[in-house]
Amino acid sequence: MGIVIPVPEPMASELRRARASFGDPMASVIPAHITLVTTTPAPDWESVLEHVRAVTSAQAPFTVTLRGAASFRPVTPVVYVQVEDGFSECSQLHKELQSGPLDHENTYPYHPHVTVAHDVSEASMDNAVETLRDYSASFTVDRIGVFEHDPHGLWVLREEMVLRGQRRG
Repeated sequence: MGIVIPVPEPMASELRRARASFGDPMASVIPAHITLVTTTPAPDWESVLEHVRAVTSAQAPFTVTLRGAASFRPVTPVVYVQVEDGFSECSQLHKELQSGPLDHENTYPYHPHVTVAHDVSEASMDNAVETLRDYSASFTVDRIGVFEHDPHGLWVLREEMVLRGQRRG
């Protein structure tokens, strides 16, 4: 399973077109998103869903601002749009979600982002960083998606959960 914040329209389509223009073969099948919990085994879906519902019921909606592009190179061949506003909220959600039935070790430290190029040539990654250097967009995060990895390797939305906590201040 995986848990993500979907990037809404029209930003999702803008980022999908950009990803495709950089030659990323996954552009047409992976919608723009911010991963909260990466691929994790979920042997007991009901306990996982109950856990995620508890976390989302306490989390207030928040604003995410995506600004500029960066890369995880040389560690991994990924270019991403940076999460500026909302970084701490995404990090806190990740920490809370990746506990209990979803507790596991990550290969890399958590860093909220939207992937825009993965496993493409160095020239395409350089182009992605340059092209999206001035990218900026904001949206309100008021829901997350819980996805299941099906036997064909596709991600299928299992449940969308609304953030129900109260805003502070």
